[in-house]
Amino acid sequence: MMMRVDLRTCYLAAAAILVMTAVAQAEFEITPSIQAELDRQKRVVAGWAADAVIVKAVVEQNTKGPVVGMDNVKWKVLRRSDPLVRAFQSNAAGQFLRTKMEGSGGLITEAFLSAAQGEKVAFAEKTTSYIHKGAAKFDVPFTTRGAWQGRPEFDESAQTYQIQISVPVLADGSPIGALVVGVSLSQLEKQAKK
Repeated sequence: MMMRVDLRTCYLAAAAILVMTAVAQAEFEITPSIQAELDRQKRVVAGWAADAVIVKAVVEQNTKGPVVGMDNVKWKVLRRSDPLVRAFQSNAAGQFLRTKMEGSGGLITEAFLSAAQGEKVAFAEKTTSYIHKGAAKFDVPFTTRGAWQGRPEFDESAQTYQIQISVPVLADGSPIGALVVGVSLSQLEKQAKK
């Protein structure tokens, strides 16, 4: 009997989260002024992706490849304090992303950099996944050399409602990785009204 109550509670909680996410997506309208601000942010982030610190970090990671044996399942159980996680935050590209994120006034809620196989190079805070290959946020900029824009959603790693955008990291005009940032929905609305 106790197990049934716990399962029902879990199902109800999961349903409530799904409903809240759907409501947030339905309530957030991407108006022309909000889209213009998102397009402006794509250009800003493309500038970050072209910075020598970012390009160098991706080039170096591409020579190494993903961490041997690491996958998204193993990544999820790593603590934020794990030395591997800390290394992605403390490298030059991770520090660059943190500085940019902190300088955004709350507009940018997350920032992470992926190499050619979709594996992480650097981030401001630990991401939900280690490898994003196969996800549009990585595949679109990596294969098309263009920016990608997601839908309004609650992001688990950033713990906020946001829209993700991503841009390619280029070397000699060819994609070598992707830079993804989360843009706060509440801050986006404020920026769009300015």
